[in-house]
Amino acid sequence: MKTTEILFYVLTGITLLSAITVVTARNPIHSVLALIGTFFCLSGHYILLNAQFLAAVNIIVYAGAIMVLFLFTIMFLNLRKDDEESKTNMTKMAAVVVGGVLMILLLAIFRVAQIDTFNPMEYNSQVGLVESLGKVLYTDYLLPFELASVLFLVAMVGAVMLGKREAGERHF
Repeated sequence: MKTTEILFYVLTGITLLSAITVVTARNPIHSVLALIGTFFCLSGHYILLNAQFLAAVNIIVYAGAIMVLFLFTIMFLNLRKDDEESKTNMTKMAAVVVGGVLMILLLAIFRVAQIDTFNPMEYNSQVGLVESLGKVLYTDYLLPFELASVLFLVAMVGAVMLGKREAGERHF
């Protein structure tokens, strides 16, 4: 086995264990921490696929910002009580039925889906790199990129103005 295959299987095992911990953890903070571990392992998979930009964005956006937001939300909600008593047998049965239907639906979709075979002669090693993404972004998609940047600028100015207005009203 090659080093990349060993790394793939190790990352896959850790990802699956972290994902199972997310679902089965009784403490919501442990669940969030396991989800952060899952995101880091998925970023490792992105690096193995030569998509460094996607790995960096996954760590910065999901494992960084969104998981911190989840963690603060859970801490502010103070979810110390046990929710197992509030779940009835009917709720558990409905969850099992919905999960089973989704599994059957996914299996049917994967059975019908056409999967192309991999041709190593057509492989382009520059596909997931930041340089090729930048070239496409600043040539083919320049107008949508600039419109999105103007939209973000307007949203930031609006948030600052709303924040200043609320801060000014508090002092009076």
